[in-house]
Amino acid sequence: MSPLVDRGAGVAFPEQRVNLRTQYQAVRRFSAKLCEPLAIEDYVIQSMPDASPTRWHLAHTTWFFETFVLKRFMPNYQPGNDQFEYLFNSYYNAVGNQFARPLRGLLSRPTVAEVMTYRQLIDAQMLELLDSSVAQDQARLWDIVELGIHHEQQHQELMLTDIKHLLSCNPLFPSYVTQLQNRIEEGPGSGKRSDEDELICQCKSVAEPGGVVQVGAADGQFAFDNERPRHAVLLRPYRLQARLITNGQYLEFIEDEGYRRPELWLSLGWQAIQRERWEAPLYWYKTSGTWQHFTLSGLRPIDWDSPVCHVSLFEADAYARWRGQRLPQEAEWEVMARELAIAGNFVECGWFEPRPVGVAARNLSSANGPTTWLRQMYGDVWEWTASPYIAYPGFTPAAGALGEYNGKFMCNQYVLRGGSCASPASHLRATYRNFFPPEARWQFTGIRLAEDDA
Repeated sequence: MSPLVDRGAGVAFPEQRVNLRTQYQAVRRFSAKLCEPLAIEDYVIQSMPDASPTRWHLAHTTWFFETFVLKRFMPNYQPGNDQFEYLFNSYYNAVGNQFARPLRGLLSRPTVAEVMTYRQLIDAQMLELLDSSVAQDQARLWDIVELGIHHEQQHQELMLTDIKHLLSCNPLFPSYVTQLQNRIEEGPGSGKRSDEDELICQCKSVAEPGGVVQVGAADGQFAFDNERPRHAVLLRPYRLQARLITNGQYLEFIEDEGYRRPELWLSLGWQAIQRERWEAPLYWYKTSGTWQHFTLSGLRPIDWDSPVCHVSLFEADAYARWRGQRLPQEAEWEVMARELAIAGNFVECGWFEPRPVGVAARNLSSANGPTTWLRQMYGDVWEWTASPYIAYPGFTPAAGALGEYNGKFMCNQYVLRGGSCASPASHLRATYRNFFPPEARWQFTGIRLAEDDA
């Protein structure tokens, strides 16, 4: 079995096949649902080289199943369009050449309708394959399908972040959603602080004694290859901040000339803010002395109690220095998070407008239990860590094209943990390692601080 999804041992059972079929259909439907608020023009524009048109995401995730599942496991499979392999391959060099990523927005054809037809055709054949027993290596088939499901969930989040960036480039600040929905009323909690949450506001951090700890994914569960192998790490005693940094707290950094003080910044970060003229998080605008920010529901007043979002690693690191603290190492974050329920503010909580919300808006006391003061470890915003994205000791990429999924990006990137308001909850786990370049800001990225515990 591939180290991408190796569970250690065992063979999938028939009920697992039924569950996988259900998961496949649910994830594919959700991708289409995320597109419902879009106009046809929104599908095809690329707002920057790091983003992709929505149409491309829909086609690429479909290409993944066609390339790595149908072509390999479906007897006598014939591709519907040979050109799609070139147009919708992202970076798999072992598969073949790819159309240049920065130019994806120049493609007016195939049309959105043709891409939707492509998805329907591949879905029909995928379900036929999952319902049959024609594949000789059923366990391997199911493993790759499960990988493809998680791959599409990654692209669902990218669809939302790319759509947000695209709409923010329009001076009319159009809304992705046509009507606002009070997500607070949908989720757990009343939107008022409980007595416990009042104490959390006073609790600054949570201590961890450290020592030799095991991190990384264990056998018997799905995980990407970059989460393995499980291994020992030595941690010194440390403290992790109980809550995420809020917009109001970050505003204090701005008002204290944080973006104009070179002593707070890494050298590359200082170069970035000079070059890009950053003065606040992405999507923040100051008009007539009042701060607003662009959201998926348009331009809105900033909620100062909500987690700060759309900051780079450079900004997160500078803020930590300003506070006299630091960003956590990824192993420190994982040790604190691994006993917590994966509960929080995710895309399923109300997909009309994915956005971070404050602690008082979502009372998670019952979800995470009364023994911990940590809040928002999952959901709301991806949390920058100080850990470079490198291989775990003993890591070996899978053979073939799927080995390019993660390993080839282990250079000049940093690890983020926890998921965001645009992440599907079923996609996350304590060992999950997201990664982006330190200057990236268009993802839902935020800050949690740490410090040594003397």
